[in-house]
Amino acid sequence: MELQFLGTGAGQPAKQRNVSSLVLKLLDEINEVWMFDCGEGTQRQILETTIKPRKIQKIFITHLHGDHIFGLPGFLSSRAFQASDEQTDIEIYGPIGIRAFVQNSLQVSGSRLPYRIHYHEFSEDNLGKILETDKFVVYAERLAHTIFCLGYRIVQKDLEGTLDAEALKNAGVPFGPLFGKIKNGQDIVLEDGREILAKDFISAPKKGKIITIIGDTRKTFASERLAKDADVLVHESTYGKGDERLAKNHGHSTNMQAAQIAKAANVKRLLLNHVSARFLSRDCRQMEKDAASIFENVKIVKDLEEISI
Repeated sequence: MELQFLGTGAGQPAKQRNVSSLVLKLLDEINEVWMFDCGEGTQRQILETTIKPRKIQKIFITHLHGDHIFGLPGFLSSRAFQASDEQTDIEIYGPIGIRAFVQNSLQVSGSRLPYRIHYHEFSEDNLGKILETDKFVVYAERLAHTIFCLGYRIVQKDLEGTLDAEALKNAGVPFGPLFGKIKNGQDIVLEDGREILAKDFISAPKKGKIITIIGDTRKTFASERLAKDADVLVHESTYGKGDERLAKNHGHSTNMQAAQIAKAANVKRLLLNHVSARFLSRDCRQMEKDAASIFENVKIVKDLEEISI
């Protein structure tokens, strides 16, 4: 499981940072990639990675500001050009209006897709658990931006315990159907009368990962709720230390406020993105250092950077 950041800037493209987009790679878990936001130029950024567009099965949009959605029509159209790949449907989750934006863009440009788009639109009335599969649950909650904006909490369900095949062999259990029974939690009796207890050869379930991805927002308790005990919190950091009034006026957060959320939510790691273009590399290093004074395990991510979870 990995996060890869396709765009980490705020508002408009800059030389070092494209606008918002990131992907959650779940290739080992479910052979899929999930995208979060799709700002202008996202499809160009993908060309610098190993990501295959057809593997992107779900797109989660935080809000309808242009720097988070202007890349969607282009990406969806380019995804259709993967002629050598199987064409698969895609699901788009986001605020009410995302369907109209995509459909109008495709219609006006005369774009035809060889796959279907399945839309899941949200308002204040239908948030909470928005998706559940056999391996993941996704929750959404409203944040505090200048327009309706969402934060997402992705919870991996606990992983089943693994079978210790080597220990079974050493215990004299012949490979075959008996292994399957033990793996399914059944106790068995060998021909020599020995009882083999399944629990002795299956490890305890492993707790699944929690990833929280926060859209544009002022400091809010909603972010803290979404991030509770997360392994990774991705939080916007449009502004820096001392910019609290400016951040509030524009519906954004500072690095310090993001660090406060991470500390209060007891997360393991904080990744800061959505950085204003006015901050140069040396400024970002200082922002990271300032945030670390509140929450130590913090990093300001860069475009194309990949983080293992």
